[in-house]
Amino acid sequence: MIKALKVKLEQHFSDVILDCECAHNEVTLHIPADSIVAVCEQLRDQFDFEQLIDICGVDYSEYGGSSWETKSASEGGFSRAVDGAGHTEVVPEGFRFAVVYHLLSIQHNQRLRIKVRLDIEHPIIDSVTAVWNGADWFEREAFDLFGILFDGHDDLRRILTDYGFIGHPFRKDFPLIGNVEMRYDPEKKRVVYEPVSIEDRTLVPRVIRDDNRYYGKDL
Repeated sequence: MIKALKVKLEQHFSDVILDCECAHNEVTLHIPADSIVAVCEQLRDQFDFEQLIDICGVDYSEYGGSSWETKSASEGGFSRAVDGAGHTEVVPEGFRFAVVYHLLSIQHNQRLRIKVRLDIEHPIIDSVTAVWNGADWFEREAFDLFGILFDGHDDLRRILTDYGFIGHPFRKDFPLIGNVEMRYDPEKKRVVYEPVSIEDRTLVPRVIRDDNRYYGKDL
């Protein structure tokens, strides 16, 4: 069933499709950003993907880089961003961000993933709120956390962070300690923002191999 869906999608969207792959019993459709609304409308009306499950952003700026390597933590360490074959996903030049859409066809009991790469300088894509109303909060979340803009969204504002928040916390270049810190000032009787008072540091995962619960016991 999944392979049949893949073939149908490749034939139907042959003029706009960039890639189509099957993994984990799910089809992933790669398309250009300027085709997102037209493709989504056809997926809803002609392929019965009537439900939008999720929209999320991705930042590939350090994907597969040295910060993902943690083998030095121990002999049995691990590496993220690397698949079972030891390869990393190829990130196209100049495309730092991506938006991923997860769709569900209740009628056919099928799931579909759409992945759209965005330009590093202008991470902007058309809103799909006119296709699925449920995209409203998902797009606001991607804007809040990644700074991705959704053209045509009626109320694109932050949804998780504070109104005065600086930056987008899920971007790879966002400092873990943040840009400012906040506290309640009893004298001013309000929340105030101040420079960060803690030092930034890099944490290295540790692997504990010995269990002291068994020290001294005859096993």
